[in-house]
Amino acid sequence: MPDEFNERAIAEFRATGGRVGGELAGTPIILIHHIGAKTRTERVTPVAYTSLPDGRLVIAASNGGSPMHPAWYHNLKAQPTITVELGSDTRTAVAEETTGAAYAALWPTMVAASPALGGFQAKTARRIPLFTLTIRPH
Repeated sequence: MPDEFNERAIAEFRATGGRVGGELAGTPIILIHHIGAKTRTERVTPVAYTSLPDGRLVIAASNGGSPMHPAWYHNLKAQPTITVELGSDTRTAVAEETTGAAYAALWPTMVAASPALGGFQAKTARRIPLFTLTIRPH
């Protein structure tokens, strides 16, 4: 997503306690604060998520079906402890890439929750990574 789009989404998210309109209307969104793997600069990125019954959140590094992972993918791999804005709550979370059988089991749930994700996968040869976010208690 272009920076201007992200900036508008972040401002709207914060002004409304976690809701975003426009093309993201109705999509559950969180803001992830991550540290640049190369720059060491903190970045904030709005991402769609799905909640799991155990309280973890799942995000997909779809990058709109681009052939490359989004920059935040590399940042989460390098520095998995992040800050998450969920509605008006800000928490620390640990991001872990989902692989193997867990990925195979989770992918259909993610596509059911966000059908666009299946379309993004169809546009790219890379497998879209999934991360589970374990939110730490206050």
